[in-house]
Formats: sequence, C-alpha cells, structure tokens
Amino acid sequence: MKLPPRDRYEDLYRDFAWSIPDDFNIGRAVSDEWAARAPDRVCLEHFSPDGHHLSMTYRELAARSSSLANALVSLGLRRGDRIALLLPQSFETVIGHVAIYKMGAIALPLALLFGVEALEYRLKTAGAAGIITNAFGLERLSEIRARLPDLKSVITVDGETGRTLSFSSLVDEHPQEFETVHTGPDDPALMIFTSGTTGAPKGALHGHRVLAGHIPGMQFAHEGFPQAGDKVWTPSDWAWAGGLLNALLPSLLLGVPVVSSPAQKFDADMAYRIMAEMKVRNGFIPPTALRLLKSVPDPRAKYDLVLRTIGSAGESLGAETYEWVKKTLDIRVNEFYGQTECNFVLSSSAAHDVSRAGAIGKAVPGHRVAIVNELGEELPVGEAGQIAVKRPDPVMFLGYWGDAAATERKFANDWLLTGDLGRQDAEGFVTFLGRDDDVITSSGYRIGPAEIEDCLTGHPAVQLAAAIGKPDPLRTEIVKAYIVLVPGFKASQTLAGEISAWVKTRLSMHEYPREVEFVDELPLTTTGKVIRRLLRQRAAAEALIPDPQAT
Repeated sequence: MKLPPRDRYEDLYRDFAWSIPDDFNIGRAVSDEWAARAPDRVCLEHFSPDGHHLSMTYRELAARSSSLANALVSLGLRRGDRIALLLPQSFETVIGHVAIYKMGAIALPLALLFGVEALEYRLKTAGAAGIITNAFGLERLSEIRARLPDLKSVITVDGETGRTLSFSSLVDEHPQEFETVHTGPDDPALMIFTSGTTGAPKGALHGHRVLAGHIPGMQFAHEGFPQAGDKVWTPSDWAWAGGLLNALLPSLLLGVPVVSSPAQKFDADMAYRIMAEMKVRNGFIPPTALRLLKSVPDPRAKYDLVLRTIGSAGESLGAETYEWVKKTLDIRVNEFYGQTECNFVLSSSAAHDVSRAGAIGKAVPGHRVAIVNELGEELPVGEAGQIAVKRPDPVMFLGYWGDAAATERKFANDWLLTGDLGRQDAEGFVTFLGRDDDVITSSGYRIGPAEIEDCLTGHPAVQLAAAIGKPDPLRTEIVKAYIVLVPGFKASQTLAGEISAWVKTRLSMHEYPREVEFVDELPLTTTGKVIRRLLRQRAAAEALIPDPQAT
C-alpha cells in the first residue's frame, strides 16, 4: 500500500500497485503491530495550554484499546454494531476508535458542535447501539436519549453517572489482551455522515481498506512521509474524513506521532503556538484555517516553526492563499481533493514537481480520476465536467447506510460522480470549479464560485468570502459576495465598490460581484466548508424569488 521510491510523478503513478492483505484490521494496524515491534515509540501527544503536554506510546494504545474492546463486548456490544464517538481530539477518542475496529464493530464519529437535532438524526439513522462521549456531549444526549431506542450503552470520559458508565473504570477493570476479530478489506469499519452542504446528510459506510487506500495520498502530499522527526497536527475535527483519514489514522499506521489539541474556535495565534511548541513538521490545515492564519503578521519571527509540509483540502485553496503561504512560511501548500465517499484521490506534491497555484494536483498513484459528463463519459481535455473516480478503489465507500437507491445514483458507467465540477489540462492537473449545485448562471454564463472567492480573498481587506448566485429577473442570477473583513477594516459602500472592481479587473466583466454584503461570519460546516445553500436561500428571500435548488 506504500509508494515505491521514485522521484518522478510519472514513475510513481506507473509503478504503484495495490497490495492490501486479506486479513486487514484498522485497529490492529495502527496499534498492535507497532506495539509488537516498537512498544515505546510515541504515537500520540496532547497539547495543553498550560504547557503540561502529555504523550502516549504504542504499547499503551494497544493495551488500553484492548481493555476497552473487552469492556464493550462485556456490555453486549457485538460485531457490526454502530458505536458513536462524540468527543474532541483526545487520547480517549483514539483508544475508542481502535477498540471498536478490533472488535469488528463500526465506528460512528460525531462532532461535538452538532446540535441535538443533528445528533438525533445521525444516531437514529445509524441505529447506534453505544456511544462514548464527555460531559458536554452527555448534556446534549440527555435531551434525546428517550427517542433513541437502539442506544443501550452510554460511556463518558468525565466520570460515571446514574445512567452512564465510566470510560476510565471500564479500561482499568478489563484485561489488556484482546484477540482482534478477523476482518477483510471490505468488512465495514467506519461510517461518516456527509457534511450536509447539500441535501440531508447520508451515512457513508467504509470498509477497513479505506485506511490502506489513504496511504499513497498521505505519502505523496507530505513528500516522502514519513521522514525522521515528522509529527502531524490538524485543527480539523477527527469526527470528519479530513481529520480522521487525512491526518490521524494514516499517521498512526506509518508510525508518526499525532498531536491533539483542545476543542476551540480556530485561533491563529494558538494554532501557531501549537505548531511551535509541539514541533509539528506536517500540518493538515484546511483553506479556511490557512486564510485565518494571515491575521498574524510575520509568524516566523514570532514563533519557532519547524514545518516541513502543509496539506490542505475541503474547499478550494486558490492561488492567492497558495502564494501567501509560500511567501510567509516558505512552504508550497500541497492541495489535495476528495470527499467523504471517496477521499484523497487527487493531490499536489511539490517534491515531485506536482504543484501549481490554483490547481488541486493530479491523480494520486493507485487512483483513476477523470472529468466526465452526467452519463459517465470522459470529456476532452480542457472541458468542464464532474470530477469522477473509477471503481473499484480502496478509498471508495461501500455505500450509503440504508439507502441503496442513493448509492446507485452516485455512479454512472462505473464512475463515482462527486458532484464537483472541475477541468483537467493536458498535463493532468485538475482545477476545482465548485459544486455542480453551486454554479452561478448569469446572462448565459456558467460561473464557478471558487475562482471568484479566490480573487476576493486576495484583496487586503477580505479575510473570508463566499460567492453565490442571487436570483435576478434580467440575468437569471447575479453574482453576490458575502465578505468577512480583516480586523481593522470598516464596512462601507466605498469599500464594497473597491472589492467589486478588484474582481472585475482581475477576472472578467461577467464574474464580478454586482452585490457585496459584509457579514460578521459565514455559515460553515464543522469541516470548515461554506454552506452556500444557506446564503442562496438568504439571497433568494431578498429577491422574493424562491431558490430553485432549495426544492
């Protein structure tokens, strides 16, 4: 599953071949196998704001996860049961994941930022039989537990209560030896709900092979990963494919320590402090977070950074942010691409000369990616269409939980249709244009929001930006921009005009925002993606015209 030692991308892509064992279990691969050959190797470190940082070895991870697996089995939880993890980045989160995989159950990671309705929907849809959470999660769960008949066991990391069990007591009271169940690559291991940027969230079910499938992308984006001294951190919640599969689990499998940090609203100074104090060499930092890092002037003078690589995904990075990181941190960001159903299939790698501002990158070795139409037919070079991935593929989901019809609609002619628009050039570089349902139709033009947003964030006053189509009786839609200003700038009609002109002179006459609205914040999913659907609905209400994509 690892990349061969090749310097040229063409050689890497040609010579790579998948080799996933018939007996492959994520839990064993990320803990027990390392515990057997390097038990005292550090696998996890936790950043504490007070400076009392913690660490855990593979020996400890293997032992504690085995104890928890024994405890879960003793509670009547069985292979195939869905067990939720409603926790922040923490050692307990990793122990929980590993234990669930070892016993053959299905991990259901959930974000603490979810409200009670979102939690109820996911727990009920998945039929979760157990959950591991903290006091914060327990408080939200208490409002809906009576409506979750499948939920039998509730475990809390913050001590036992009348109707819950103590995580630490369960670990302490059960044996540290556990025989991991036999699982093949296609046996279910993990269910991650889609972020819900469009439509109701769906549970994407993955087999144990999904982790093996992420290794080439991880090694490619982080340029020869692992190297001596490598250490990974991400501000992304481990409840999502980004934090879990673009950082945590692949790093543990490859023997690289992973830094966890307390849950928080993203703070640029704190992010730099974490990376400096913990000696982070490899960051997975989504585009929104990278843009927020701009608020700290001259960070290399203020913080002792040892960053070697930065990977980014989740939204379009854009040329402006790419160039800013290159200039400020002396690193070329390796942008990559995927989605919950089929992740880490396109990537950049500066070390392999696959790096271009404004482009996602090329197909990761082992993956077949193309631009296709809605029938699954490959389109000519340079023509816009859907980014699609050919099956079979190790990172491809097994299907949507309980929704065979939606699973079938996801494919055309053996291509998984991502719903994302892109364009591929003659060299194989793919440019992300936006989601198909985010495309703006104005005066006969089809306009992707990504390029506009990238241009907007290049303006010195703009911290974050989102572009949507606002219904218009003359042009069908006009481009409207929602702007979060850099601290120190004040909203005004004059500034709005300057921002519109900035885009007009840099892109084209038909792409500039005819309306600019300044907002305090943008609606984001917990993965940091802009929920443009909500902005479209807001703009449609202003225009007194129903949003055609809301039905």
